[in-house]
Amino acid sequence: MTADLFPKRIVCLTEETTETLYLLGEEHRIVGISGYTVRPPRARQEKPRVSAYLTAKIDKILDLQPDLVLGFSDLQADIASQLIRAGVSVHVFNQRSIAEILQMIAMVGALVGAQDKTAALLAELQVGLDEVAAIGRTLPRRPRVYFEEWMDPIITGIGWVSELSVLAGGEECFPELAGQSLGKNRIVADPLEVVRRAPDVILGSWCGRKFRPEQVMARPGWEAVPAVVHGQVFEIKSSEILQPGPACLTDGVRQIQKRLLGWAALHA
Repeated sequence: MTADLFPKRIVCLTEETTETLYLLGEEHRIVGISGYTVRPPRARQEKPRVSAYLTAKIDKILDLQPDLVLGFSDLQADIASQLIRAGVSVHVFNQRSIAEILQMIAMVGALVGAQDKTAALLAELQVGLDEVAAIGRTLPRRPRVYFEEWMDPIITGIGWVSELSVLAGGEECFPELAGQSLGKNRIVADPLEVVRRAPDVILGSWCGRKFRPEQVMARPGWEAVPAVVHGQVFEIKSSEILQPGPACLTDGVRQIQKRLLGWAALHA
């Protein structure tokens, strides 16, 4: 196949596809990115920002004459439909698990004809995940992990975050909610339910806002939670854990494991 058969002008509406293309050495194909993109840092200097998360500058995207636009989830359905009606090719991913994230990376690689480089990247990511899992198995006890994605109302962690917490050696506090893709279906109506689940470690990333451990620890009735008693309440940056792409499979899961190992050392 010739390179001419693959898209040469790609707009990425979320960070994970941008990061993937950079890791594959295919960043020259990108002509527009999300304003929320921080990985890799140089993308913000090299590529024009044409979208937020729920909104996009449709005219600016069309001016870039993309031959492919990559989006994420039903939340970008309106953006996708406007672009499709304008005659643009659009692919919207909907990855919510570790396996689906790896599948997304494989598909992005295939879309640009970079199968060999993609296979190498996937192998590298899998080695990293296997190393995390091996370390996780060494913990003498699996600490109960509560991940908070939002504070009012309280929303627990999405599927891939829960999977990564378990992979790193933890036990999910709300396994019955982790598989729900929509935030409204992961709401914990009664904050004291978290208290009853008695997490050993509390991790948080408030969807783009700075997570405040001191606010969590000061909640009424939470003073007896093991994580609060032992000061095991920590932020993980949204860009590292809430972007369902390479970031969460590398830096994100390592940040989780760092906190679980710290808990284990405290209780050794």
